[in-house]
Amino acid sequence: MFRMTLLLAGLVLGGAASQQTAQPGEKQADTMLIEIQSEKSLAQLREEMPKAAQAHKFGVLAVHDLGAKMKEKGLEFAGEVLVFEVCNPAKAKAVLEKAPQAASLLPCRISAYRGPDGKTILSTVKPTRLVAGFGVAGLETLAAEVEKDLAAIMNEAK
Repeated sequence: MFRMTLLLAGLVLGGAASQQTAQPGEKQADTMLIEIQSEKSLAQLREEMPKAAQAHKFGVLAVHDLGAKMKEKGLEFAGEVLVFEVCNPAKAKAVLEKAPQAASLLPCRISAYRGPDGKTILSTVKPTRLVAGFGVAGLETLAAEVEKDLAAIMNEAK
């Protein structure tokens, strides 16, 4: 729930300015999110994300279809949203050894959704933003590595 709140806060605070399309190797503006536009449908991304994650030594642990979950709970929701939980075990181990309290940040999440304009967006909260307040030496370096990996996975899947 905390990560969902952070994501929603980033969307509200970032607004349209965060709706940028990052190209491979291109640095995105200093926002809380990495967002990449995709020409693929959510169904296609559901197929592509595990392949892209595996290419970067990450695995997809779970895929949450938030629209289907809301319908299951009797809530009307017209949007399409998938959340991919991804993890690189070696990097997760390194994070936990440095800061076990960072377990609440694991696994990493990449969302795929239809924006208001109908375009598909891949989005993730920047790990460097999430660990900034921990004050643990070396944690930001690990977060920067994971952030780079997540951006690469998103660019490959798109």
